Amino acid sequence: MARKTATMDPGPDAPAGAAPGLERLPAGPSLFVGRRAELAALRAAAARPANGRCPVLVLAGRPGSGRTALAARFARTVAADYPDGVLFARLSAPDGGRVPPGRAARLLLEQIDPEAAVPLPGVVEDGRDEPGCVALREALTGLRVLLVLDDVRDAGQVWPLLADEPGCLVLATTAGPLTGIEDIDPVILGGLDRTASGELLADLVGGTRISCDPVGAADLAEACAARPATLRLMAGWLRANPKTAVTDAARELNAVVGEETASGAGAGADAEETSRKGPGGGKAPGQGNGQGNGQGKGTGQGKGTGQGKAQEKGTGAGGGAAKGAFREDREEAATPGGRPPGDPAAWVKPGPAPAEPVPVPDNDPLLGAFTLLYRGLPAAQARMLRTLTLAPAQTADPRTASALVGCPVPDAAATLAALAERELLGEEAPASDGTPRYRVPGRLYPRLVRLREQEDRPAETELARARLLERLVRLTESARALLDPAGCGSSSGSGSGRGLGPGVGPGSESGSGVGAGLGPGAEPLPVALRLRSAAHAREWLLGERELLLGAVADAIGQGDLDGSAGRLVTALLRALPLTGAAAPTDLYRLHELVLTVAERNGRPRRASAALLNLADLQASAGRWEQAAAHYRAALEHARTADDEPLCARALEGAAGCHRALGDAVRAADWYGRALGLRQSLGDHAAEARLLSRVAEAHTAQRRFDEADREYRAALAVLRRLGDERGREAVGAALADLRERADAGW
Repeated sequence: MARKTATMDPGPDAPAGAAPGLERLPAGPSLFVGRRAELAALRAAAARPANGRCPVLVLAGRPGSGRTALAARFARTVAADYPDGVLFARLSAPDGGRVPPGRAARLLLEQIDPEAAVPLPGVVEDGRDEPGCVALREALTGLRVLLVLDDVRDAGQVWPLLADEPGCLVLATTAGPLTGIEDIDPVILGGLDRTASGELLADLVGGTRISCDPVGAADLAEACAARPATLRLMAGWLRANPKTAVTDAARELNAVVGEETASGAGAGADAEETSRKGPGGGKAPGQGNGQGNGQGKGTGQGKGTGQGKAQEKGTGAGGGAAKGAFREDREEAATPGGRPPGDPAAWVKPGPAPAEPVPVPDNDPLLGAFTLLYRGLPAAQARMLRTLTLAPAQTADPRTASALVGCPVPDAAATLAALAERELLGEEAPASDGTPRYRVPGRLYPRLVRLREQEDRPAETELARARLLERLVRLTESARALLDPAGCGSSSGSGSGRGLGPGVGPGSESGSGVGAGLGPGAEPLPVALRLRSAAHAREWLLGERELLLGAVADAIGQGDLDGSAGRLVTALLRALPLTGAAAPTDLYRLHELVLTVAERNGRPRRASAALLNLADLQASAGRWEQAAAHYRAALEHARTADDEPLCARALEGAAGCHRALGDAVRAADWYGRALGLRQSLGDHAAEARLLSRVAEAHTAQRRFDEADREYRAALAVLRRLGDERGREAVGAALADLRERADAGW
């Protein structure tokens, strides 16, 4: 790569680690040019006094405008003003999936304090009353923290996270107008100015090559609509074609964009009309955001030829409309109903609706540049790029990428680095062990999926997904073996495997390949895949936890690899608690996925076991009503399966919830029903325990004679069992009961 030009912004020179959390920010491009006006606008907005809550800055721009890179650059320049750290969360996946605010809040809570307890999800992961959002706002009280929220889809993802803490600052990036939140003045990104575009091309392609053809460089910048991502892709294409003139590059790009426009005009006319009109002839969801997507404010190019000119004009017009929309929505949202400015209800319109992702049109110069670059890729790189769309969160490292394409890890590492050098992959923060990680840009994801569906057979795609799951199973099991060498070969456990599909419960790894590299005589993992120590295993599990959970969710969501997904669930349920930092929320998500598989496959016994695990987690968190609902649902599934032990377990759990809620009558009833089942099963230890529970419920109702009778029955059972400690405890409870009764209590 050519030398860096003298006029290029070297970026903030704060030392790494100057503020906690800077390492969480996306690495971004190593070369950053222009955007001085936008950075100044962000600094000015951040300096304005807050009114009742943390101020919100919005950075809006079309896909490829460089909004994430600019947000990371701004965060690094102001990080010293926020000594309590920088938090980062993506609120959209590259595939357009919307991250609920409750899930985002839990990720942010873990960044604030990895050892703190994170609340379980609510019934719905949206809204200010969601437990995770409430906990985040409480945790931010008294802190000076910078929250960077990337790829926000709608205001409903942001406003539940806003704390009553003016010392914090929220920076949100979005592709479309983020309407609904009061008192925001978005900074809207257009293209780079002429000088910055030339600097970027000169540094990426070579100063001499660009300086010798300034007219061609200007034409290329205009053909790219001066958007950073498109310029970077074309720079990569020029590096791969060193004999091509810069002027010819602009001509090639305009030709490809023209081909895309012509090919999509006829075939897409009917589809466009259908998408524009809903089933009843109305406007489809997400329609009406406009083509501007918040464009126009900034330093975009003002003229162009051919497609570049048309594109830039559209950008400018859309920017003005978007800016007006922001202002109108802000005026409408301001203090509705005359509420005081500090009232959280005044910060946002009631019930902001989730927005659709902003697409990249087929005739966009960004996709034209991608097409040019993709056509020249070696077959192995093109296949890797397509297949990475199958990775969880479209993020991969050499370990997972090699599994997806079925190649050695060193080859995968070289291919990933080559794709990143061509600007086709984004570089993420490395893993804790220094392993590089890469991400498919969301702006390219839809086109890559289309190419994968056209060029790869469905059987190849399914095989790639299966290889990935099995690779993750083996890595997770190897981490467990390092963390618990004595217990890795045992099939007994804590019951965490209940509710899984066929052959995926505890001990099912025998013969399935899950334990490869663990037991005697088993084939070891390749050297490049091995985790070196228990500390390395713990760091890997915690660092890759979200991606591992995402891989399970993706597989179960598609429903064709339930066996492999179940093995990964089992491995995670066994390994995560060994890290000492397994959050109940992780276990809760896993058991929810188990429940999905069980209900989909019509397995009521496994569904009942999964519901019992979910109910236990809710009860441990003191959420008794939700736990009772899960226990009742588990009871219905257990009855369908005609499983009396599960029925008794669910009845006892529900009774405990009623007891905690102060409903002694219903507690006595449910304990009594559980007691009858345990007696019929001959489970005498459980019978003694339930007799005591029934006696306690009678005591709470001041039914002392009945309570006395149940305590004496429990003593008799314990005497037959020879349980002296149990007899002492029940005898003490009985003596206390009689003392209270004699005292007229």
